[in-house]
Amino acid sequence: MGGRSRESAMSGRDQLIRFRKAAPAVLPSLLLCDFGNLERELGRLEDAGVAGLHLDVMDGVFVPNFTYGMTIVEAVRRRTKLPLDVHLMIVEPMRHVRAMVDAGADLITVHVEAVERPRAALEGIAALGVGAGIALNPATPLDTLDACRDLCDLVLIMGVQAGFGGQSFQPVALEKLRAARNRVGDRVLLEVDGGVNTETIGDCALAGADLLVAGSAIFRTDDYTAAVSGLRALAAAASPGSGPERNRSKAADRPGACRPDDRVLGEHETIC
Repeated sequence: MGGRSRESAMSGRDQLIRFRKAAPAVLPSLLLCDFGNLERELGRLEDAGVAGLHLDVMDGVFVPNFTYGMTIVEAVRRRTKLPLDVHLMIVEPMRHVRAMVDAGADLITVHVEAVERPRAALEGIAALGVGAGIALNPATPLDTLDACRDLCDLVLIMGVQAGFGGQSFQPVALEKLRAARNRVGDRVLLEVDGGVNTETIGDCALAGADLLVAGSAIFRTDDYTAAVSGLRALAAAASPGSGPERNRSKAADRPGACRPDDRVLGEHETIC
């Protein structure tokens, strides 16, 4: 493997600033891209003005599907300077974090369901000089973050059950985004992954999402620039401004929205 210098690894945490300034930002999930023409695909995404790239790593154990590993992450890193947001849907993720950083990851997210000690996992990722994130599946209570949220650079709320593309968006993700924003404030980036398209991206941005991961909504179109621009416009319209200064009060004012003392308990149970 090509390896990564200490200087470039340290720049991984600097990319968090870039993401905050770009919010709400659309991140293409490379799961559906044409890997046989990877350089061309990355060029089209760069031309579309994306803020970064999202890579879903699946092992066939934690989730049923198997995708790719650090070899693909490294190949992407060699062909672009865009920030790489690596989402590990694997068992024992901490065994592979160092290799992902060496391959070029700037931000690494592990599932709270896959680690016994979330605080230790986040500390281990941050110690390698990259952003550290925690992901939750739709049925996982938000309370599982309470013991480690002070160490999170990013919280990823899954809009679908991890492991498959093309699923329908689960509205419980909106409840979790609103409640998570109230808990973590503006310091932590909120990301949503799964089922994000032209019908759902506005609601996600309104609920507080900073980073919106889209796959089919981009890669199943002929014009990536038009697709990304359209998604970005819908997100921006729902969430005026950018970065931490954006007005989040609209999410709380929305009919049926939850208030600051909300507690999302599970897949469908919410106390307001």
